[in-house]
Amino acid sequence: MAPHTSNWDFLWGMLFGYALELHAHFLMKREWFYFPIGLLMKRLGGIPVDRKRKTSLTDNMIVWFQKSSIFRLAIAPEGTRQLTKEWKKGFYFIAMKAEVPIVLTFIDYKTKSLGVAGLFYPTGDFAKDLPQIQAFYKGKEGKFPERFFSSSI
Repeated sequence: MAPHTSNWDFLWGMLFGYALELHAHFLMKREWFYFPIGLLMKRLGGIPVDRKRKTSLTDNMIVWFQKSSIFRLAIAPEGTRQLTKEWKKGFYFIAMKAEVPIVLTFIDYKTKSLGVAGLFYPTGDFAKDLPQIQAFYKGKEGKFPERFFSSSI
């Protein structure tokens, strides 16, 4: 889901998922998993990410996909609410290695809408696929538009 510029995105995304009856796990920085909020985050499907350590998060997510008959994973490709000029690659490689499509979902504060636009099947050529994925988000506006780098999109 993109753009991700505010903590409100989490709330709206969760409500959107529940409205569609689609329970999804989500990756979130581990600092949100302290007691007692951590219990709620895990109950909602949260998977803590320690951004300071190199872990095999991609491989772990692939195992989750392989072990589950239904597993949905929501990821903000920017990996942060702050301005970043490069998207993280993990969402792409998780989908590629798990052999699942990327569901293009968005939040657009300008039009006050959330949605699912369709599926993108990664080809294995990240450099070719990423611009196609990012093109979908052209014109979408986060709560804080200055935090979403879209000049290359």
